[in-house]
Amino acid sequence: MNELINMVSQKTGVTEEKAKMAVEVVIGYLKDKLPAPIASQVENAVGGENFAGKAGDFIKGAGAMFGKK
Repeated sequence: MNELINMVSQKTGVTEEKAKMAVEVVIGYLKDKLPAPIASQVENAVGGENFAGKAGDFIKGAGAMFGKK
């Protein structure tokens, strides 16, 4: 998740503290709004060091669940 926080901070120019709050709000929102099988993967998708790779896998998996390739 630190990689995502750093990316948000750098791209928006906000402090890391504010970027962390924003990321946590978005993650919480996604977990509340997405179907349970996808929501359970949100934390895993942003939790590791290889965020970009995990996010790509997460998006592909989510697309497959909705009939997209």
